[in-house]
Amino acid sequence: MDYIEIQGDRVPAIGFGTWQLAGDAAREGVRHALELGYRHIDTAQAYGNEAEVGRAIKESGVARDEVFITTKLRREELAGDRVGPVTDESLRRLDSGYIDLLLIHWPSEEVPLKVTLDAMVEQQEAGKVRHIGVSNFRTSLLNEAMAHTRIFTDQVPYQPGRTQRGLCEVARTEDVLLTAYSPLRGRGVADETIEAIAAEHGKTAAQVVLRWLVQQPNVSPIPRSANPDHRAANLDIFDFSLTDDDMARIHALAEPT
Repeated sequence: MDYIEIQGDRVPAIGFGTWQLAGDAAREGVRHALELGYRHIDTAQAYGNEAEVGRAIKESGVARDEVFITTKLRREELAGDRVGPVTDESLRRLDSGYIDLLLIHWPSEEVPLKVTLDAMVEQQEAGKVRHIGVSNFRTSLLNEAMAHTRIFTDQVPYQPGRTQRGLCEVARTEDVLLTAYSPLRGRGVADETIEAIAAEHGKTAAQVVLRWLVQQPNVSPIPRSANPDHRAANLDIFDFSLTDDDMARIHALAEPT
């Protein structure tokens, strides 16, 4: 597993997403991912699988301090007096003494951003949370969040055909991680350009897409798969590199025609 450094901490270059994985599928999927070598597991209160993630980590035998766990606060739980109690609930379900990265899952129009972030900072100061981040924040809202406290990541959809230039620029200049969710979804992934690049490298289109993401500064994809073979293939992206021309051709899929 390769790592990238963000704000002085080492983060796995690729993570395992658990959205839409439930019950035994979630537990077995996470355990298998850890056996393969994944060390970043992404979950959320809204996914309903934190307990399965926690059990899988215990069953895997991988030391807790080797696993980077991300979870997210529900939009309905962003009030200042709710952040602490629901964080404790996540800790109990995950069976962990701390969360590596706690995110605001979606922006709220009802609770002021500063109120939620201040409450999250209290959890950080109490040692329950190592890093604070956001998800589904546009550039302007990310900048607002950063004006209140140190933001570790913005988790957003990012795949070929979709531009995230503004957020990528903020990530580079402010040393913030851009976590790319749903990296293998969208019409751009199936573009013939990617198929051609994959053939040149002897890799699959999915592997080329994930490699394109990890080669960008401060970008980390978190693909989710219920298929064990796909989980293994998604991790097998560190034995080749894309050329500058390859990268430019994939970026151009998001250019206006």
